[in-house]
Amino acid sequence: MNRLFIAFALLVSPIFLTFAQQSTPATTPTDPPMRLTSPAFQDGGLIPIKFTQAAPGAAPGGGTSPELSWTNVPPGTQSFVLHMHDVDVSRNNSTDDQLHWLVWNIPPTLRGLPEGVPGGAQLADGSYQMNVFTPAYRGPGAAASGPLHHYVFEIYALDTKLDVKPSAEGLETRRNVLKAIDGHVVGKAGYVGLFKRPQ
Repeated sequence: MNRLFIAFALLVSPIFLTFAQQSTPATTPTDPPMRLTSPAFQDGGLIPIKFTQAAPGAAPGGGTSPELSWTNVPPGTQSFVLHMHDVDVSRNNSTDDQLHWLVWNIPPTLRGLPEGVPGGAQLADGSYQMNVFTPAYRGPGAAASGPLHHYVFEIYALDTKLDVKPSAEGLETRRNVLKAIDGHVVGKAGYVGLFKRPQ
């Protein structure tokens, strides 16, 4: 009896092990989400005056752009888009909020932007930039008499490079860029800063 049982067990074991291996779902580690950070201020914190329109000596609608970094970039990324906007402003009674900075076709090898990106429609790395009025960074400028405004920085990783050039109007450019990224976003992250002008 024992010999028959052992023989039967030896015969069935490989079949059971094969079935068990096929039935157990394969577990694969998921890639961590993209992350956007800045040494200039904490996520959800106050944006220092230096990076706003209220900075001493800043040109109207100007300011110095903060340093930004992003990590955990998805495989296959071909370019990045950076979008900074004031979500507490509605322009011309429309759904458009206030565009402060849009940079697109950032090369896939980059993992950040330095402090003080210069103005100009096309940067040295080949990327383009625009704010609501001019091809440059436009710092926060919410009025002192109102509440703190939320300035949202968003980074998008794309599986393509965009065939979009700056137009004369910033909001039109943004609409063109956001339309072009539809279906091509492989990763994204956000970062928020708060600001209103000092009393």
